Amino acid sequence: MSEEFEKPVKRRFIAGAVCPRCSEMDKIVNYKLGDKNYRECVACGFKDEIRLQSSRPRELDTRVNQTQDREVEETAVKILQPPTGPADKK
Repeated sequence: MSEEFEKPVKRRFIAGAVCPRCSEMDKIVNYKLGDKNYRECVACGFKDEIRLQSSRPRELDTRVNQTQDREVEETAVKILQPPTGPADKK
């Protein structure tokens, strides 16, 4: 059998999406043909390919995950005891 009769494409609306051409909200559908993703406006017919980023985005550099770049400085801490007797009150 030939591949002329392909399955219908499953289209999903993207909530809150605004069309870049006609500025209509909630009129954009997302669908996949082969291994490419597309978006299309049902109001004006705008259509383009969506280029998705890699499945694992790069972690942002922060002071928490960049500890090997910093010099860790150790300092001594003196613990003070609170006053307990009548002679300590002034």
